[in-house]
Amino acid sequence: MSDALTTIHLTQRQDYQFDTHFGAAVRDLVTDEPEPLGHGLGPSPVQLLCAAVGNCLSASLLFSMRKYKLAPEPLSCTVEADVGRNADKRLRVLQMNARLTLGVPAATLAHLDRVLEQFEAFCTVTESVRQGFPVSVEVFDSTGARLK
Repeated sequence: MSDALTTIHLTQRQDYQFDTHFGAAVRDLVTDEPEPLGHGLGPSPVQLLCAAVGNCLSASLLFSMRKYKLAPEPLSCTVEADVGRNADKRLRVLQMNARLTLGVPAATLAHLDRVLEQFEAFCTVTESVRQGFPVSVEVFDSTGARLK
């Protein structure tokens, strides 16, 4: 049995547009497929998956940094999904690449090696997604130096 159950509810507006309800405390979100299937009036399922991976990685990195009382803000993250055909000719996310950027130079952060070694393990979404396809993660500091 899981520790928590997350539930969302989708209601079709028209065609491929859906109102996505996250619960009383969170504003609804309109989702849509891109053209030619939909109209692109909201994020697509692949975009939502990218957002989930990027948000979770960013939060995990911040959590790991704050354990050592470090302030890397502002963090930023870019996630790319490679979508292509599988062996059955079905569209699938084949892999993702995430690039996290710290808001400060690495030289100002003690224990950075430990943080970079462990933060991905705290990311529920990325570690779950990795069971289906590869997700690469790079981390850079504010000077553009690659840290991981």
